[in-house]
Formats: sequence, C-alpha cells, structure tokens
Amino acid sequence: MPPRSPQMTLKSLPRLAQLCANLLVCAGAIVPLGSIAADSKASKFYEDALVRFEKKDLDGAVIQLKNALQIDKNMLPVQVLLGRALLRKGEVAAAEVALSEALRLGVNRAEVVTPLALSYVAQGKHKLIFEQQQFNLAGLPPATQYQLLLVRAAASTDLGDTRNALRAVEEARALDPKLASSWFAEVPVRIRANQAREAGEAASRGLAISPDSSDGWYQKGSVLHVTGKLKEALEAYDRSLKLNGENIEARVSRAGIYLDLDQLADAQKDANEIQVVAPDEPRAAYLQALLAEKGGKPELARVKLKEVTGLLDLVPLEFIRYRPQLLMLNGLAHFGLNEREKAKQYLEFFQKVQGNTPTTKLLAQLYLDDKNVDRAVEVLETYLKSLPGDGQAMTLLGSALMSRGQHAKATLLMQKALQTRDSPEFHTVLGLSLLKSGQTGNAIAELEGALKRDPKQTQAATTLINLYLGAGQAVKAAALGEILVKQQPRNASFFNLLGMARGNAGNVADSKIAFEQAVKLDDTFVAPKLNLARIDIATKAYDAAALRLASILKTDEKNTEAMVEMAILSERKGQLPESQRWLEKANDLSGPKEIRWGLALSDFHLRNGRPAPALETIKKVSGRAPDDLNVLLAYAKAQLANRDAVGAKSSLAAATRVAEFNAGPQVQIALLQIRNGNLPGANYSLEKALSGQPDYLPAQALMTDVELSQGEPAKAEKRAKDIVTKHPKKAVGYSLLGDIAVARGQTSSALESYRKAHQTEPSTETLLRLSRTMTPQDGGKAAIQLIDAWTKSHPKDIAAKRALADSYARIGNFKQAKVAYEDLAKVAPDDSSALNNLASVLIQLKDPGAIKVAEQAVAKNPNNANAIDTLGWALYGEGQTDRALQMLRDARLREPENPDIRYHLAVVLAKTGRVTEAREELESALKGARSFENAGDATALLKTLK
Repeated sequence: MPPRSPQMTLKSLPRLAQLCANLLVCAGAIVPLGSIAADSKASKFYEDALVRFEKKDLDGAVIQLKNALQIDKNMLPVQVLLGRALLRKGEVAAAEVALSEALRLGVNRAEVVTPLALSYVAQGKHKLIFEQQQFNLAGLPPATQYQLLLVRAAASTDLGDTRNALRAVEEARALDPKLASSWFAEVPVRIRANQAREAGEAASRGLAISPDSSDGWYQKGSVLHVTGKLKEALEAYDRSLKLNGENIEARVSRAGIYLDLDQLADAQKDANEIQVVAPDEPRAAYLQALLAEKGGKPELARVKLKEVTGLLDLVPLEFIRYRPQLLMLNGLAHFGLNEREKAKQYLEFFQKVQGNTPTTKLLAQLYLDDKNVDRAVEVLETYLKSLPGDGQAMTLLGSALMSRGQHAKATLLMQKALQTRDSPEFHTVLGLSLLKSGQTGNAIAELEGALKRDPKQTQAATTLINLYLGAGQAVKAAALGEILVKQQPRNASFFNLLGMARGNAGNVADSKIAFEQAVKLDDTFVAPKLNLARIDIATKAYDAAALRLASILKTDEKNTEAMVEMAILSERKGQLPESQRWLEKANDLSGPKEIRWGLALSDFHLRNGRPAPALETIKKVSGRAPDDLNVLLAYAKAQLANRDAVGAKSSLAAATRVAEFNAGPQVQIALLQIRNGNLPGANYSLEKALSGQPDYLPAQALMTDVELSQGEPAKAEKRAKDIVTKHPKKAVGYSLLGDIAVARGQTSSALESYRKAHQTEPSTETLLRLSRTMTPQDGGKAAIQLIDAWTKSHPKDIAAKRALADSYARIGNFKQAKVAYEDLAKVAPDDSSALNNLASVLIQLKDPGAIKVAEQAVAKNPNNANAIDTLGWALYGEGQTDRALQMLRDARLREPENPDIRYHLAVVLAKTGRVTEAREELESALKGARSFENAGDATALLKTLK
C-alpha cells in the first residue's frame, strides 16, 4: 500500500510526470554551499547526496541532504538539490519549501524557476505561475525561458486557456526551433481543444526532429486514441514503450485500449507492470478494479477502488483541481463504493475543469438523490445544449423538471477665483493644487507670491520649506523656518521643521537645538524625538539613539516610525536580520494606505543584494498605491535589479505620466531609464522636466549626456556651452564638454576641459574624470600621482582612496595596491567591496592573510557572489580544497552568468576529480566566445579535460 502522507506523487499526475522528465534538468555541478563557515561534515553529506541523486537514489539523497541541514540550515546548495530530489520523489509541497528557501538564501532564479513552477503545477497553483514575479521570463537564460514556457503551456491548458497555451508553445519554439519538445507539448493542448488534426500534425513534426522519442510516440498514440484509431494507437504506444519501458502514460493508455478491446490478459499485464514501476499510481489500481469487475470478482474490485480513494483522498483537492482524469477517477471510485458525498465533491471539481462530459449525468443523478433539483436541472440543461441528442440526460432532466413542478460613475476653479480677487489665500490654494498636478515650478511661484502678499500664510510657508528641502535648497528652507518660529515662538511643529531645514543645510548642532526646543514645548511630540534619534545614528551615538527609540516604543509599542529607525540603527551596527525584522514589523502594522515602510523594506532588500524579495515586497506595496510616484520608482528599481527590462520600462512610463512636469522626479526617472537602456524614454522625461523648470541644472546636464549617447554631439555641445555660460563657476559644464571631447576621440581637448572643471570646482567627481583621461598616457603614473596628492589632502575621501587602490591593482603594482586597500579599509571598515579587492590583491601576492580578509568581505555582504568567489579562490590557493569547493559552488549558483566564477569552480572540480562537472563549467564559461579575465586559462584547462 502507498504511504499515508498528504504529499502528492508525480506519478499520480497524468502528463506532469512526463513534463518533469522532459524539463527537469538536474546537473550535478550546480549545488553550492552558502555559509562561509560551512561545516566540512555537512559538505560531505552534500557531496554524497549529489552522487546518490545522480544514481537516482532519491531516498538516500534526501536523507543525506537533511543530515546536512541539521548541521547548517542555511546551506544554499543543499536546499536546491533537496528541492529537486523531493520534486522527483513527488513530494511537491516539500519541494516548493526547499526551492523557495533556496531563493530566499540567494540562489540565482534561473537555477530553480522551472522545478519550482513544476511544484506549483503539481499543487494546483497554476494561476500563481502567471501572477508571481519569480516566474517572470525576463532576465532568464533562453534555455530556462524555453523550459518555463512549456510549463506555462501545460498550466494554461489545465486552466482551459488554449490561446495562451499555444502562444507559450510558439514562444518556446521561437527560442529553439530545433527541439522536438515544443511540438510534443503542443499535442495535449490541441487535444484538449478538440483539434485532433492539428494535434496529429504537431506530433508528426516533433517525431521528424526526434524519431526516437518515447514521449513523441506516446503523443502520437494519444492523438490516434482520441480519434478512435485504436489499432494505430496501440502501435504508437508499443513503440513508445520499446523506447522507454517506464513511460507510465503510454502504458496506462495502452491498457485502456486493451480493456476496450476486451484483451483482458494484455490489459492485466500492463496494469501489473504499472504497479511494479509506480506502486502509488492510482490509475493502475483503477484498471485493476475494472479488470476485477469484468472478471466477476466484486470484492477484489472493491479493494482496488479503496486503493484508488486511499491514494487520492490524502492529496489536497487543490493539488489536483486541474487534473480532470484524477478528479473523475476518484469520483467514480467513490461512486462505485457508494460514497455519494465524496463522489459528488470530486465530480463537481471535474465538471468545473472539464465542462460537459457524460459524467455530468452521474453528477446530476447525485443532485437528484440529494433532492437538489434546481442544481440538477441547471447542469443537465447546460449539458444538453452541447449534446442535445443524449436520451439518458433528457430522461434525467424530465424527472428533475417534474420534481420541481414545472409544467414554464481645483486648478481651474482657483484660477477663475483669482480673476475676481488677488487674494493671498487664493494664491496658496492655487499653489497647492498646481503642486498636486505636478507643476512644481508654477506651484512654488504661486506660494512665494502668497507669502509676499501675506507673510502669515503659514500653509504656504510650510509647503515651501518642504519643497525647498526636496529641491536641495536647504539654506532657503532654513531662512523661511527662522521667520516661522519668530512669528510663532510657541509652535513646536515649526521648531521641528526648522530643525530639519538646519540639518539639511549641514548645521547639525543648531538642528539639534531646534529639535530639543520642540520637545521642550511639547513633550508628547514624537517627531522631534525621532529626529534627535536620527542625529544620534548619523553621529554614531548608537547607544543614545537606542535609548531614545526604546523610550518612544515603550510609550507607543506600535510606533512604526520608531521601528524603522530601529531598523536603520540595527543595519548600521551590522545586524541585518534584526533590521529586517523591524522593517517587516513596521510594514505589517502599517495601515492600508501606508506605503513608506514597504518602500523601506524593498529598498533594504535591494541594498543588501536581494532583488527577488525586493520585487515581491514592492509588488504588495503597489497593491495599496499603484499610481504613487515613489512606488512606481521603487518598482522600476526592483525590476531593473531582477533584469526585467520590459517591466521596468512600463513602470517608468507610468512614473513619467504621474510626475507630470515636476523636474526633480523626472530627472530620477530619466536616470532609471538610462539604466534600462531606454534613451528615448530618458529624453522624454527630461523634456517634461525642462518644460516645468527650464533652467533646472540637473535636467540640463543629464539631457546633455542623453543627447551625446544618442549620437547628437553637436546638440550636446551647444547645451554644455550654454551651461558654462549660465554657470561659469560650476564644474558641470566643463565636465560635460570633456565628455563630448572623449566621445569624439579628442583626448587633449577632454583633458583641458576636465582640468578646467577640477580647477573651477575641485571635487572627487572632477578628480576622477580627469584621472581616468590621464591614465592611458603614461601607463597611469600621472593619474596615480594626482589621486595620491588628493587623498593626502582629503584623507576621508573613500571614492578617491578606492580609485587609487584600483589604479595600483590595474597596473599590476600589487604591493602598493595592498597598502592602498588597507588604507581604504581603515576609513571604510564596513565596505565589503574594498575588503574583497584587498583579498584579491593578497591572493596575487600569495599572502595567506587573503582568507581572513575575504571572510570579512563575505561577512559584510553575505549574498555577494564575487566576495564568495574570492573567498573560495583564496581557500583553494591555501590548499583548503573542500571548503573552497563549497564557496565556489555557492558563488556560481548565485551568479551563473559570471565566467570567472565558473572557471574558478572548474579548476577546483578538476582538482577533486569531478572532470565531467569541470568540463561543463568551462564550456559554459567559454560559451559565446566572451572575453573574460581567465578565458585563456579556461581554454587551456578545457583542452586537458577532453
């Protein structure tokens, strides 16, 4: 008897098992380890499980993987392989848990998206495959897109959506027309849509490509079967089984034909063989029941029907809601056992999925037995519209009708108001309405006009302060705040606003005084207390900040503002799980219209290298405020991080519309459009920004960049010269002229412009532009001297120190690079990138300290594939091969498109004797003849493994 467990077995799902066999690619080299301190014993459990998995010992593999997780539950590769093994075993809910955990731990989505989608289909979660971002095709490799499209096709077929099913098949075929599987996937779609001719053509096309495909011959047989060509169908099923004797679908179908032809011995032989190959296959038990009934053995038939219901009743109905054959099978089995309520439950699900079939009559009879006459009439009338000649259905409907006794859907307003009277109040309201419509420039003019007419227009003043702060005009905001507190010296909110303005102007000490005055005026006013905590965090007075925030939460345990500051404090202290917990708590407690904390949580995930959770979070936030500008911008950032260029383009187009002519947001949108490679979109956003605020310098500068990128250097040069004319004491115009000269290949002119920019407004940005242009001239020596002199006079300039260290590394001066990176690490001890680069330099110097530094880099950014790769390579260099393999497997799984990581992994795999895996990694790294740092070494190594 099958195990009494609610887990669904793949073999119980017609076509799903075959779909898994065709799509589920389980390469042994793809399951790395995720903890930098992974236990060697756990690693050995994993390696043993991998061998067992390759030998199809799924039970043994699962045991070893669970042993590994007992030691370290965060082992990324273990979760991936466990999910695949569980899926092959048929434990689909558990497979989903393991694969989802792998995603949470940082696995590259392409590695698990197909098996995860299969686990969803096996649980009846078809719609989620089309709704959840994790199943988006964008950003996936073509081969993975192909596999996922075929899963989508199967899911759409189950949902009765033939159009989208065929579209998915066609999209897959366009990705790789040389594969037969898209043709075979089309067959069940066509059969479900009653398109037998097209189904037959698809099967033939597939077999022409792959004539020795067992699945292909099964599909060919299924078309012949449904068209009544039983002899030809038997021949096709025979060929399928000769090619693969474990093709359950072909064997079940062949047994069915044998039953129809009364070839009971042949049917019995197939039924017995199915139970040997798949003992938990309910269709085999049902076949046995039919055979027992035909053989005059009612008790054996009852036992076999009990076996059917025993197998299927333990499976949640939602798992098989789109599996009509199983729904009907269990309904008929329960009916045969006289278990009418259970039979009705399954047959109702079957009716919803399959529509009108002869089984409708059985369901109608059950309704009549329950005296649910109206429902019986409804299903029968619907059935007879499709099959008007069914006499049995007409008889049932007649009986039912007799039983029932039937024998028959502001701006304009204020502009008009101002035409009648020039009132300060009107100007204030008009300014606010213009602001809401996105016309920020005009809004500021109206609000400033209102204050000029009446300095006591406090609403205009407070709105202007916030607008000035948003536009980076903190000095103007602070001056207006000083006027407000002089007018109302007892108003705590005005002191809080003044404190914010002073802080943004860089006057932290006076900012703190203003906040303290606000608290003194009103001790219940939480905002200035939070602002004081923010100052504490910014000045690294972490204990003082924690005390302030704890005090706020003690008074109000649901204060989400304080929770978010606690999250910021925790993140600054390196306590990422605690930070995430605070953000999630704040988001959970927020009201239905509150979006800030969801935005903060999404940004947290992005900041810490977790694009998938960031996208999932912002998707939920979008449900609250789909047209909010900040939500749209955050959505686009998450989509870009997930490589969904199409989705990001759509979100940014919506954001451009919502931002109207507000220059600041439109520049943000344009920057994101550029990241997405959409220069026309960036151009459009900047045009809107300049329409609302023609002299807005950030928009003018960025538009110059866009014009240059679009191949219009003359227009860009004219705009840059205009900027220089209007802002001769700012570096930006000269820098843009330098960029234009670089694009034209005019190095001397570029150097002249960059020097002028640096002389006019010395900054890190102007320094780096100038140094980058100087580098090729003398091998980088003059540039290094320039940056070195700058860092001596600006000892806290992290970007300049990084550029200095990178420059030394670039020219191969690893000793000086080591000194420079160590100096950088002192200034930026939490900078994972700096630590990673230092570790890489130490590896070049064969310094054993590389491991310790690389471990620090991973600890600072545990999801960064490059840092994990560096640690693995450092370990390998010191002879710690087992642990090196753990790290490099992890890095490869997080960033499979990185050829250098694949090369490093291949080196260690080859060293440990896993030649096949090493060869696969090298071939993938070298695929497409891409140039990368280790390409030559990779090619040489591959030749030795052939």
